[in-house]
Amino acid sequence: MPDTPQATRSRTTAPPQSPATAVPRSGRRRPTVALTFDDGPHPESTLELLATLVAAGHRATFFVCGQQAERHPELLLALDAAGMWIGNHSYSHAHLTGLDRAAVAQELGRTQRIVRELTGTAPTLFRPPYGETDLEVRAAAAAEGLTEVLWTTDTRDWAGAPAAEIAAVAGQAPAGAVVLLHDGRSATVGALPAILRAWSARGLVPGAVTRT
Repeated sequence: MPDTPQATRSRTTAPPQSPATAVPRSGRRRPTVALTFDDGPHPESTLELLATLVAAGHRATFFVCGQQAERHPELLLALDAAGMWIGNHSYSHAHLTGLDRAAVAQELGRTQRIVRELTGTAPTLFRPPYGETDLEVRAAAAAEGLTEVLWTTDTRDWAGAPAAEIAAVAGQAPAGAVVLLHDGRSATVGALPAILRAWSARGLVPGAVTRT
C-alpha cells in the first residue's frame, strides 16, 4: 500500500508538498528533519525500525493504517511505549478522494478509535494515502481534530528504490524537511542507519512535525 503519487484522481488534489515542517523537541537547538513512516505497523519491519531509532536516541512519526493496527496491536503499543509519534493514515489505505464524505469520515474515525483504544491517545496528525487530498478530505480530517501532513522529500522507497538510493536522498534532505518513508519495506530498514548517520554528520536530528 505505498503512497505512490497518482496520475489520475477523481477530484482536484494537492501535490506531494506539505504545509508542515520539522520542529525541535524542548531543549534541542540543533536543526531538525521530520522522519515519517507510512503504512504500518508491519511485523516484517516495524520492530527493526524501532530498534534503530531507539538505539540512536531518536523519534519518528509513524502514520499507521487502522487495519494494520488491529492486526498487530502489539506493534502499535511498542511504538507508543518507545515514544514515537503516531499519526492517522486511514483505515484501509483507501483512495480517499474517490470516496464520499461519509466514507472518508469512517476511514479516519475508525483509525482514531483504534489508536485511542490501544494507546489511550488519539492521533492529531493525518497523512492521506498516496498524498491524495482535497477540500472534502481536509474537512473530514478537521472534524476528527486532525492536521494534514504530506511531505517535502520523497525517497521513492515505495517505487522499489534500493537502500543506498533511499539513504542518499533522505540524507540530503534540508533542515525542516518532512521525509517520506514506508514501514513494511526491507530496503527502508536497511537505509535507516545510514540516514541517521548522514544527518548527524550535518548536525541534524529527527524532530516532530507541526503545521506552520
